[in-house]
Amino acid sequence: EEEKEEVVGYHPVKLSRNDLYRPPTAEELNQLKEAESLFHCSLLKMQMEELQKEVTLSEHRKQQINSFIQTVTKLIQAVPTTPKVEVNDVSWLSGAVKVPFLLLPKTTKGKFCMAPPASVDLIGSYALGTCIKPHIGVDLAATIPAEVLQPKDFLNQRYPRKRALYLSGLAQHLKSSSEVTLRFSCLHGNRLRPILLLTPSGKDSSSFTVRLHVCPPPGYFKPSRFHPKRNNIRTEWYTGLKTSNPESSEPPTPHYNSSILGDLLPRSHLQFLSAISSKCSAFADGVALLKVWLHQRQLDQGAGCFNGFLASMLLAYLLITHRISSNMTAYQLLRNCLNFIASTDLTMNGISLAKDPDSTAPSLADFHDAFQVVFVDPSGHLNMCAEMTACTYKQLQHEASVSMRFWDDPTVDGFCCLLMTPKPMIRTSDHVFQLCDLVKLQSSCKKQNLLRELMDHSGDYVLTALPFILSLLQRGLGQRIHLLVHSLSPEPVWSVESEAPKYKTQPLLSFGLLLNPELSAAVLERGPPADSSKALEFRQLWGPRSELRRFQDGAITEAVLWDGKSMYQKRLVPKQIITHLLQLHADIPESCVRYVGALVDDVVKMGREVPSTGEEESLVVVQSYDDLSRKLWKLEGLPLSITAVQGAHPALRCTQVFPPEPLKLDHSFFDREKTSRSLVPKEVKPCPQYITPITVICHMEGSGKWPHDRLAIRHIRAAFHICLAELLKKDHNYTCRPCPTHLDVWKNGLAFRIQVAYHREPQVLRESVTAEGLLVVRDTEEAQALEMATIHKPLLTSMLHGLQQQNTCFGAVCRLAKRWLAAQLFSDEITEDAADLLVASLFLQPAPFAAPSSPQVGFLRFLHLLSSFDWRNNPLVVNLNNQLTAADYTEIKNDFMASRDSLPVMFIATPKDKKLSLWTRRAPSIQMLQRVMMVAAESLKVLECQLMDGSQMQDVRVVMRPPLDAYDVLIHLNPNQVPLHGQAVDRPAVTFNRGVVTNGTPESGGPLPVIDYNPVTLYLTELREAFGDLALFFCDPCGGTVISVLWKPKAFVPAPFKVTAASLMSFIIFVVSSLVTPSLFSNSSDIPDDCPDRGGDGGGSENHSKR
Repeated sequence: EEEKEEVVGYHPVKLSRNDLYRPPTAEELNQLKEAESLFHCSLLKMQMEELQKEVTLSEHRKQQINSFIQTVTKLIQAVPTTPKVEVNDVSWLSGAVKVPFLLLPKTTKGKFCMAPPASVDLIGSYALGTCIKPHIGVDLAATIPAEVLQPKDFLNQRYPRKRALYLSGLAQHLKSSSEVTLRFSCLHGNRLRPILLLTPSGKDSSSFTVRLHVCPPPGYFKPSRFHPKRNNIRTEWYTGLKTSNPESSEPPTPHYNSSILGDLLPRSHLQFLSAISSKCSAFADGVALLKVWLHQRQLDQGAGCFNGFLASMLLAYLLITHRISSNMTAYQLLRNCLNFIASTDLTMNGISLAKDPDSTAPSLADFHDAFQVVFVDPSGHLNMCAEMTACTYKQLQHEASVSMRFWDDPTVDGFCCLLMTPKPMIRTSDHVFQLCDLVKLQSSCKKQNLLRELMDHSGDYVLTALPFILSLLQRGLGQRIHLLVHSLSPEPVWSVESEAPKYKTQPLLSFGLLLNPELSAAVLERGPPADSSKALEFRQLWGPRSELRRFQDGAITEAVLWDGKSMYQKRLVPKQIITHLLQLHADIPESCVRYVGALVDDVVKMGREVPSTGEEESLVVVQSYDDLSRKLWKLEGLPLSITAVQGAHPALRCTQVFPPEPLKLDHSFFDREKTSRSLVPKEVKPCPQYITPITVICHMEGSGKWPHDRLAIRHIRAAFHICLAELLKKDHNYTCRPCPTHLDVWKNGLAFRIQVAYHREPQVLRESVTAEGLLVVRDTEEAQALEMATIHKPLLTSMLHGLQQQNTCFGAVCRLAKRWLAAQLFSDEITEDAADLLVASLFLQPAPFAAPSSPQVGFLRFLHLLSSFDWRNNPLVVNLNNQLTAADYTEIKNDFMASRDSLPVMFIATPKDKKLSLWTRRAPSIQMLQRVMMVAAESLKVLECQLMDGSQMQDVRVVMRPPLDAYDVLIHLNPNQVPLHGQAVDRPAVTFNRGVVTNGTPESGGPLPVIDYNPVTLYLTELREAFGDLALFFCDPCGGTVISVLWKPKAFVPAPFKVTAASLMSFIIFVVSSLVTPSLFSNSSDIPDDCPDRGGDGGGSENHSKR
């Protein structure tokens, strides 16, 4: 009987209700977390794989490179031989080629002749397979024949000079070929190691560059001769002064030694890396990703950089020490490499690739004594980081730490932040300053007696003085900064027909400060007690600025007091420290220090006696509001109690562009209203000072006494306004004016606009009863507006005020951002609330940067965010109070993608607004957002160039001046009727009396002025109401005197004639002559030839009109 196969049946498991809703176990939670992390990492991995394909060289490009290398090799091998001459004799060179070397001193010993190279070999990244786009560099090494060199050429720059002469001879020979274009450069900015840049002639000239190196024959010099403690430049030869010092007493020349040693080892380094690469299939891709990461952070080029060669060697070190596995992917290699950099300090504990160094190899301690950063090559003799400063490595560590912090964060676009976002110094550092006249560093070297170091750097006084300046500034700035970085001197490039550029011709030396916001603005530098052993050291550092001071705790200590009354001035305390120390210890005058840490702040500067950027004024407003709030809470005699008092104005979150200032009014400047005796403007006077109403929402308790009728609720609210006015007048003598919609309170020269709110009123506005008696609930614009004013805005103000408390420069960044939006006529498109949220995102999700600690860098990042964010495909999530979880981010993203076409073009999500983007629901339009992005990108480009290029005129306000030629009509307003004219980007030379007593003490009582009176705003409203279907109207709300008009496309489309629209076909606007020119025509052809406004003065302000 055949055996029956056993049939296995699967049946659904029935779970009890308790099992079904049982919370997940710890194991299940871990599994869910691992799955989520795996998805995030898999997405990042796939993006990196696509990037690798983008940067990998194509086969076609490799064929072009190989063909060009063959051509160059053949030409080089045909170099003619010349007779031996003195090394100082360059008469054998034609005048068309110069020697790429600064001859300091002028002469040295030795003989030289030209001969074909012993060999021409590929070295570097192209040979290793790690060369990437877009800047393709191919390294070719020509070996100098042994007969050209002499055994003691390592002394007194003989070998470096022969190397440069040999390179000149190759250039002279190659110059006769029409297939090659030649230029000189220096390897990583090292003037002792000039190279020849070769590019193909014709259309491929910019596609790749061959870097021709010159090297001595392998083993020609003994590596032990270049021990970091040995001397190879004699003081007598360098200075020209007779000395009797024996060689043993000569100072060591470790940097000079490592320059020559670097020429001896490139082939052995290539062999070492090739062997490592063959054991790890992802090695080349891992190096490529690390190179991209370094390039975006500007760390891969220049003197003392962390270049692609070091990146390859670091990966090799991690592989041979088994910190990473040869089976890892490129993604894993990059991650582990960054983690190693972030956690390993090579300035304190160097690492070595040498497994079994010979007995003459220096120890790590020897290297640390000579260099700031130590990473030893496989031979055990060369420190590959010899030219790197400790500050550069600390910057590298900082960048790696920042990258690791957001690597696994599912709420951050890790790929974009890691590998796609450039991080220039001006956008990364909070403050930036530059040393302009680099020749002054010669006197710095002399003052600090740096002759030994100058000999070691072969006369490069910039590189000699740099470590001393960095150390000095770090001592002086101390805990005020988290990080001090400096620019890496770029590799100079010059024509073969020109002399080598002098050290002073290199670009300005730039420094960046990453500030500690808690301490950077402190005006007092408290030192050690007067009787302490460190007091002398403190006095030597600070010089005459140090003085003995007695403090409230009774201590008498050394101290330095810096100037600074306002926050604007205190932010520049680091500038005072830097200029003082450089003048005192380095003989660098203040005129040579170009400090650009706060240049942009000037556009929001206010204050007459003490310059300010609004911090102190905002604090006064907030304090006055807090006082009013307390008094409202204590009022007795109200029918219902107050449940909440909330601010709902930008000034109460410190983000108002120009915060309202307490005013004392000149009563004689005004007329009086007949009944209330309030102050009103005089017709013959300029428009009075604009008085900002500071909105305060006062929530009353719910009660059955509240009616369920919208009209009745309004009447009760008006009654509450009257009651509040009477109590405030009675208890505190405040001048009040109750209205149906609000209550204006004049308190200490500030105007507060109190609005009573009832929490159920928006729901009442949504309800209506049909003719059949059915209750219908439908959302209305009126209900939305009320909800926005009484619920959303107060909540936003509270949250952003909390953010300001955590980040002291948040408000200043908002003011700069909104000043730019207003100046560029975008303030109607991106509202104040939306702009504040955009800036808040820079502090809450700063990756790949640290949160801004200065207004200027925050403003630059705001422009970058506006111009580069993918508004079409991504929501901008602003995680206020850190209330959103990773699941919330996923939900927001999914909902956004599912409903993209029906959502605003600029979508901003917050914890209380995940689906609608309330703050951008009505604006901007697609067209205006595109223009905002375009103008922001151009403004960022121009501003960063202005800040970093010392040769340009310093006028940062240029990014605040909109191009008006794009508009069809310009309406020029009379400045004396523009109440905020003093806030204009270009401050007016002539100001008008606007009824304010300067330096007067504000009062709470007295007559009430006209609040929120701005003729420009009223005129704009009338224009939009009358002609909004024909044109768009734009104006800078902060003192703009021009209204720009843009015709809508349908304005001139033929349409059937209607009597009701006849006035809009050809119109003349008659307005008050004091505000604008008497007449404005819609079309220049409509203007009669004898009209005085056509080209003439016409007795009014200038108007422009285009078709």
